This record gives sequence, structure tokens and C-alpha cells, in this order.
Amino acid sequence: EVIGDTDKTGTITHFVPDPEIFKETTVYDYDLLSNRVRELAFLTKGVNITIEDKREGQERKNEYHYEGGIKSYVEYLNRSKEVVHEEPIYIEGEKDGITVEVALQYNDSYTSNIYSFTNNINTYEGGTHEAGFKTGLTRVINDYARRKGIFKENDPNLSGDDVREGLTAIISIKHPDPQFEGQTKTKLGNSEARTITDTLFSSALETFLLENPDSARKIVEKGLMAARARMAAKKARELTRRKSALEISNLPGKLADCSSKDPSISELYIVEGDSAGGSAKQGRDRHFQAILPLRGKILNVEKARLDKILSNNEVRSMITAHGTGIGED
Repeated sequence: EVIGDTDKTGTITHFVPDPEIFKETTVYDYDLLSNRVRELAFLTKGVNITIEDKREGQERKNEYHYEGGIKSYVEYLNRSKEVVHEEPIYIEGEKDGITVEVALQYNDSYTSNIYSFTNNINTYEGGTHEAGFKTGLTRVINDYARRKGIFKENDPNLSGDDVREGLTAIISIKHPDPQFEGQTKTKLGNSEARTITDTLFSSALETFLLENPDSARKIVEKGLMAARARMAAKKARELTRRKSALEISNLPGKLADCSSKDPSISELYIVEGDSAGGSAKQGRDRHFQAILPLRGKILNVEKARLDKILSNNEVRSMITAHGTGIGED
């Protein structure tokens, strides 16, 4: 039934949570909802989305609009980080009815942040589209480095972890018939999504690297630094492989070890300089107290990479003396 004229269109949906079903809470978390609305605005470039809280005493309103889409999303995620290349890499393509969008940018951190979406659903467990992206990224960067002579003939390829260190990436695909693993829709299972994502992304990334040699070299060098750190971590594990917790062989030369082999009572005192080490040795109980003299102010390990840390003799002495492993090892 026509009841009049209007220049407004749209749909209004009312939702009231049932406390019999939502046991934990029926109170809306504005910040949580606002973050999701912002995410949707990034994923749907050019769209205006407004969220408003009209609850008494909590009134607030946010409007989100991003012309850059997921490219702006990557810039937002990297806003407080030092980036390796100024402009995020943006790739878009379509094949067999499946649209693929990828945006990525490297920063100076040592971790990766990869977020994947299917039809704007956050597939935080990954899936075939994310696997295709990772495969393509590793292959293209290694191929580029070899073609340009950055790798020597006998140099091993960078691993997937190497090329993803410091990476922030958004993968967003639109699929007409998505198949998810499980009921929560957090992992995509379509096999064709892997092939199509890999193909479209790899081709565009290869073109970008060839057309932007400065950015390409920075990306490869970032991966090489990660590879060196990985090899240093391997050496760290070798440093700490001792037959028992208090084995004497391979211990640092300046360590005055204790005679006890019981780690529950043994103590290690680290002192600054050989003179302090001599005094400490005179006052210790040889049965359970060990002394390790070290040079002072050796290295700020908070700001150094693992490969540089492990090249320091004083640090190596501590690792070997402790015999407990380092980092995740």
C-alpha cells in the first residue's frame, strides 16, 4: 500500500537479546561494536557506516568512511610503526566469479599480522585463500631475489616465516559459494580459492617488484635479516645443548663452577669485571655457589636482533652457563 512520497530508503532492524539464550550478558559493548563497524567500512571502500549509542549517560557517535578500503586498513594497522616502504602494495583481481583483494606493507617489527576475510567474514583461522597468499608471497620474493642476483647460487631460499616477518596484510575475497570448515565460519575450505588467490596475487606482486626496485630490495633485505636471526636462533639452541643441567664441559672459561650437581640448591652469581670476580670467588661457598665474571654494559638486548645478540661473547657465556635455552627454546 502506497502511503506517501519519500526521498529516503533503507531497512530498520530491531534486535533485543534474549537473556535465556545469551547467558553471559545482554549489555552491548560499544567499543567492540565500533571496532567491527570500522572493520566493515575498511572492507567496503567508499561506504559510510555510522554507529551511535543513545543510552542515557553513554551517548556517543562514530562515522567511518574509507576511500582506500583495505589499503587504508593496512595503513591504520601500521600507523604507530616504522614502515619499510611508504605505500602499501594493493592488488585486486577477479577470476571465475571470485574477487580477490590484497593489501600489504612491511614494518620494522619482528612479527607478522595477516588478517583474512571472505565476504566480509573474518576468517581468523585462515583457510585456502590465506594459504594461497602465503605460498605466492614466498615463491615470488625468492624468485625475484634470485633473478636479480641478490642471492648467491648456493644460498638457500628464504622460508615462509622469513618473508612474512614484519608483514601487515589484509586478504579479502568475495566468493559466490563459500564453504567454511566448522559452524563458526572462521576458516575457508574452498580449494579453488587457494589457486585463484595464489595466481592473481603472484602475478600482480611480481609486476610490483619489477616496477619498484627500491621497495623490492628493502623487502628482500628484510627477509634476509629474518633468515640470519633464524640461523642465530639455531646456534643458540646448539649453545644450550648440554648433557645435563650442570655439565662442566663447554662451560665458559671464566666461570668458577660449583661442585654440586643438584640444580635445586646451586646458585650462579654474575659479577662485573675480573676483579669483582676474584673477590666473589674468595667469599663464596664452593659447594653450591658459582661465579661468572662478565664485562659491564655489554649490549642493549631490547633493541638488538638475535643474530647480533648471539655474536656477543658475554651473552654467549651467560647462555652456556645457564644451560636453560633462550627465547622460545
